[in-house]
Amino acid sequence: MASFSQQLPPPPMRGRGARSNASGRYESQAREAFDDGWTADDAEPRQLKTTLTAEAARAIISKNDSPDVGFSRSINPYRGCEHGCIYCYARPAHAFMGLSPGLDFESKLFFKPQAAELLDAELRRKGHQPLIIHIGGNTDPYQPQERVLRVTRRILEVLSRFNHPCSVITKSALILRDLDVLGPMAERNLVRVAVSVTTLDRKLARSMEPRAATPERRIGAIKALSSAGVPTFVMFAPAIPGLNDHEMEAVLERAAEAGAGGAGYVALRLPLEIKDLFREWLATDHPDRAGRVMSLVRQMRGGKDYDAEWRVRMRGEGPIADLMAQRFNASRRRLGLDKAMPELDLSQFRPPARAGDQGDLFAGCD
Repeated sequence: MASFSQQLPPPPMRGRGARSNASGRYESQAREAFDDGWTADDAEPRQLKTTLTAEAARAIISKNDSPDVGFSRSINPYRGCEHGCIYCYARPAHAFMGLSPGLDFESKLFFKPQAAELLDAELRRKGHQPLIIHIGGNTDPYQPQERVLRVTRRILEVLSRFNHPCSVITKSALILRDLDVLGPMAERNLVRVAVSVTTLDRKLARSMEPRAATPERRIGAIKALSSAGVPTFVMFAPAIPGLNDHEMEAVLERAAEAGAGGAGYVALRLPLEIKDLFREWLATDHPDRAGRVMSLVRQMRGGKDYDAEWRVRMRGEGPIADLMAQRFNASRRRLGLDKAMPELDLSQFRPPARAGDQGDLFAGCD
């Protein structure tokens, strides 16, 4: 029997990365666009409003035991990310909220208004062990809404008061707003920053990371942070074979010129819903390369779109992955980006006194 509806190509959406909003994997009903005959002349890109919801979190420090990441403690001020990076590995987490990892992820955001207060309380708990806390391991802590909400800013202020070491990763120049906190923390060897630079091609960046800072502003952030004495390294992540991997050496060179002290990279990861979102984006934005890109990706993942096995998921396997690693290591050595970043100081951690604490009763006494 012939169907009266046809599946639509993804509708244009101004300033967004995902091309669709398919149901999350935990929803009981699936949504699918279909052609009812009214969309043929609707060629103008549509706008999608961002909504913000306060999240009543009970704790703020997350723990992980993955051997693939360099931290065991992290803080994520936001769920979802307005940057809209099509490759973002955090997208599938939105399904836990009953939302789509597609457009919902970048337009329906959650923030933690009590993050600073929760952090203060957690750091004061008896027996707290000061380990490096990574800020932004899931979604960017400096996405556009941070300019007003200042959740990340207040977290840094707490960490500074406690002399607690931390690391930060971002692809936003908004981090420079907080140099007045980061600079003094760096003087006490309490902070280091990673800036993600995925491409130097402004057009590709706008398509792939529509609301993130431009590549030049990210290079500028590396320069400003380094000039202020903040240990800064560049992350070329993700490295996508056939799309941006040819820029690896150029990105590292620009970062080194800007003062970066180290470099890292991660191969493209396409877990769960991301593989469909990424293929959809390739088909609309880079149809001439879509087939080749996915072929190369599968060559790095044992013939699959993704392999989640620990210790290989960040780099991939096979000749394509090996060549990428060799190029990265050679460039890093040539540019002096292979030196170890300074170890952050865990010994300075001290909970600051609060008004009303027992010690205040004897202040000024001989």
